[in-house]
Amino acid sequence: MPETKSNVELAHELSHDHEAAHKRRGTWLGFAEAIVLATVAVATAWSGYQASRWEALSAKEYALDERYAVAAQDKSSRAGQEQLYDSVTFNGWVAAKVAGHGDLAAFYERRFRPEYAKAFKAWMRMDPLHNKAAPPGPAFLPQYSSAAEAESHRLAEASAAHFDTGVVAREHGDDYVRVTVFLATVLFLTALSQRFEFAGPRAVVIVIAALFLVASLYFVLTLPRI
Repeated sequence: MPETKSNVELAHELSHDHEAAHKRRGTWLGFAEAIVLATVAVATAWSGYQASRWEALSAKEYALDERYAVAAQDKSSRAGQEQLYDSVTFNGWVAAKVAGHGDLAAFYERRFRPEYAKAFKAWMRMDPLHNKAAPPGPAFLPQYSSAAEAESHRLAEASAAHFDTGVVAREHGDDYVRVTVFLATVLFLTALSQRFEFAGPRAVVIVIAALFLVASLYFVLTLPRI
């Protein structure tokens, strides 16, 4: 008849089995924590890299925005000066023409800017001195144009485009910064899980950390990158 084990021996075997199972669970939890930490390290490095790239692009676009805005203002000022010059020379021509000073009127005509002279010729073909339906002056005709004003509008549009690009780049950079905050939370939870001696609470914290990590990885994989 086999010898019956004593209660002490049975308790010792049960205790040994429990310690072995506890050790195995601890090993798997440690392995899971190591994977989480390694993934967090890589994802944090990538998020930081992308955030810095987007921030650099944003700064570059803002600088270009300022550069084009200054150039647009310069061209706008030049266009205003040219319009004032056109107005002064035209008023001089009208005064000379009305006074019957043909030579002086011809002098003013020779002083017209090429852009204004084109509109002036079109205006003269309408016989404005006798045709009451003619526009008040060449500046009111579609032939009148200003290269400086057109360039000013082009530069202003370029400035606005660079500003918009800078805003979008900064937003993408902020998105990556938020991802690093999520990853820092994962790192905190993983470190916290290692403080628990029992496998149950430790596993719960690891699961929560893993959920945060999955969300962070989703953002990392879906956000624009450069």
